Amino acid sequence: MTTRIAMWSGPRNISTAMMRSWENRSDCEVVDEPFYGFYLKQTQSPHPCFEDILAEQSTSYQEVVTNLTQTHCKTPLQYQKHMTHHMLDGVDLSWTKNLKHCFLIRDPAQVVNSYTNSMGQCRAQDIGIVRQAELYDEITQITGQSIPVIDSNDVLKNPKYILSEVCKALAIPFDMGMLAWPKGPRESDGVWAKHWYHSVEKSTGFAPYGQRDFTLNKQQLNVVQEVQPYYEKMAKLRIMLPDAESN
Repeated sequence: MTTRIAMWSGPRNISTAMMRSWENRSDCEVVDEPFYGFYLKQTQSPHPCFEDILAEQSTSYQEVVTNLTQTHCKTPLQYQKHMTHHMLDGVDLSWTKNLKHCFLIRDPAQVVNSYTNSMGQCRAQDIGIVRQAELYDEITQITGQSIPVIDSNDVLKNPKYILSEVCKALAIPFDMGMLAWPKGPRESDGVWAKHWYHSVEKSTGFAPYGQRDFTLNKQQLNVVQEVQPYYEKMAKLRIMLPDAESN
């Protein structure tokens, strides 16, 4: 039996580095944003690589669900990287019942800054933070699980500690291979990698944590203000670093 792990995050949230981390385990295969095609077909959102994504991925929600829950895996673990904004309001989440889940969060100001740098503009619905809080409640109710939450800044400060705690919460042995990986692209990367994955393709591990100075304009600050309460709700649930490392 394969243990299937769903990691729920928004964009610009070290989610691809986290996927690299899990893929570097010898016992784990990964799935990269399987609902991206469904999301784009439904919303017609003008994302980079739009046509390529629709050509490569199934746009059928139920077909993707079947693949994620029933397709045979060659490895004991399967790691699914999910974007919360791809889960449109009203979709059936009953398929999540028999998976194990984790939520990856990031400070909204950092997300908005990074997203705008890549896309030129940012709306609250683009970054999935509100939806992330909703999904946490919905999936918790469906599964009855005590779902771990991790903050990307905490991961960067002490990846070994946070990943060890995640594995413990998921009842999976920690693997030191999760802390470093070979640079370069992967066959498992989505077709959108050519737009989004330049930095992670150069990486060999999680980047050291560092506070970066940036300035947000009024529109960006409005987005931050709109989503901040939802981030703070999730942040209260996160796996905490030891006190000496939390600042």
